[in-house]
Amino acid sequence: MEIKYKNPIDDVISSYVNLKRAGRNLNGLCPFHNEKTPSFTVYTDTSSFYCFGCGAGGDVFGFIRKIENLDYIEAVKKLADRAGVTIPEGDYDDSYLKLKNKIYEINKEAAKFFHNHLFTPEGKWALDYLTGRGLDIKTIKHFGLGCAPNEWDGLLKHLKSKGFYLTDMEQANVITKGKNNGYYDRFRNRVMFPIIEINGKVVGFSGRRHPNEDKGGKYVNTSDTPVYKKSKTLFGFNFAKNHCAKQLLVVEGNMDVVSLHKAGFENTIGTLGTAFTSEQARMISRYTNEIVLGFDSDAAGQKAVARASEVLGDSGLKVRVLSVPDGKDPDEFIKKNGPERFKAVLEGAVNEIEYKLFMAAQGIDTSTADGKAKYLNLAAEALATINSPITIDLYAGRLAEQYGITKATLIKEAEKIRYNNRKIRHKKEIGAIIKPVYKNNEVNPLKRTNKLAVLAEETIIAVIMAHPDSLSKYQALIEENMISDINKRIFKAVEQSISGALGKFDISLFGDEFSPEEMGYISSLQNSKGPFVDPQKSIDDAISVLQKEKINSSPSEAGKLDDDAWAKQMEELIKNKKRSN
Repeated sequence: MEIKYKNPIDDVISSYVNLKRAGRNLNGLCPFHNEKTPSFTVYTDTSSFYCFGCGAGGDVFGFIRKIENLDYIEAVKKLADRAGVTIPEGDYDDSYLKLKNKIYEINKEAAKFFHNHLFTPEGKWALDYLTGRGLDIKTIKHFGLGCAPNEWDGLLKHLKSKGFYLTDMEQANVITKGKNNGYYDRFRNRVMFPIIEINGKVVGFSGRRHPNEDKGGKYVNTSDTPVYKKSKTLFGFNFAKNHCAKQLLVVEGNMDVVSLHKAGFENTIGTLGTAFTSEQARMISRYTNEIVLGFDSDAAGQKAVARASEVLGDSGLKVRVLSVPDGKDPDEFIKKNGPERFKAVLEGAVNEIEYKLFMAAQGIDTSTADGKAKYLNLAAEALATINSPITIDLYAGRLAEQYGITKATLIKEAEKIRYNNRKIRHKKEIGAIIKPVYKNNEVNPLKRTNKLAVLAEETIIAVIMAHPDSLSKYQALIEENMISDINKRIFKAVEQSISGALGKFDISLFGDEFSPEEMGYISSLQNSKGPFVDPQKSIDDAISVLQKEKINSSPSEAGKLDDDAWAKQMEELIKNKKRSN
């Protein structure tokens, strides 16, 4: 408990999230999903947090566990180090930590295997491909690039010869189990790019298919493992972190990253083929104040810029967008024009709104009335994405002067679009809440078919958490009538917590017994304020509901509702719950 008390939850979370006081609690934008309206709450009185948008929740250990991608023991150790507390050896189970270390060893050996194969006769095709793209041996070795053999079990046999077990190789995702329960290499006949995290450890791989093949994906990447989460990883960041004091350049492809580093732009990183995430933005913000988005200029690239800009909007980073002439990607442009010309293009990168206004004009003849109207409508859509009234006023004034309309007309149109977008976004946010937390509730699936009984159980648990003195009177009756497995487990844990030395509920005692998703569910119960007016009556009423449901032994009417009716009912439930907090 010393670790917890020396790591106040508001102090720890505020180092990751910009929190603002809201009565007794603190609110902010959730770091675990993208949102515009704060739904992330820190409850200092219960030393817990909960997000009404995605259902994440728990205590300070759970927060560190989730945001740093750690297991429970690693989270405890990290907070112990933060507080200067020493944990005696043998006081924790380090089996998961041992598994992660084993995966690191496997990845390191696999990276060596792929790199060595690149310089064999069988791997010459991959070496020719890399040198043909303008890379030299120094750069190839610097990034540890390699080649996966054109065999079903080349890596598997090599790792077995080094003493590694099949189960650990599968956990590392370097081999895959087939339909007949046999194992085979995940990467075959591909150019291999090792994915290395900031601390220099190999966490996974990205494999590009043979240039003469057209089967399978162009790139195959390691799936999420205990040491690799694609939403939190950036290719080349292990090198770029030492060259990004001024800015970071983000591009799409692995080859773009490697080529730009060779050309002297060592502040370049790649997104490994995934959409930009808030986790990546947080990581970047620890190393630099400015980010330049160097995505392709096609429709997919523009969409990626819009998505990344949305994620980066609340990161505190200055965001600029690279516009490479003739629609070329950075690697292609450097090969044709040289690094100095690209440096000039990079220095001329524009801010997000200027990029949107520039792209909106592409393919439109603004010399005609129709073309001018079409462009100004698109420009109004771009202005509608700006939060600063001063910035809107500035760009609306420039456009009004250039195209002969009044600034007020353009601002009015932008506000109209902004209002409609806000309504659409709110509808999506409600849908995002309903689907994962209620409609497809994985933590307590019984809530879908027997909502009344589960809500009664939740009421009982929430009251007992807040009023532990009620436990002794109702304990036997509650245990006898509960029906959902997860709530039985939670109640048992609450009971043990109250029966312990503290004599009250403490969520910090639950971390190693429940998954992060379950901890979110528990946190939502702990911080529910609905049933606390008359604790005894609330428990009596809830037990009556449970007994009635048990006698009926059939799903409540909630389980018979179609999806639209269920979603509508849940939307009202969510609104009421938010009002009660």
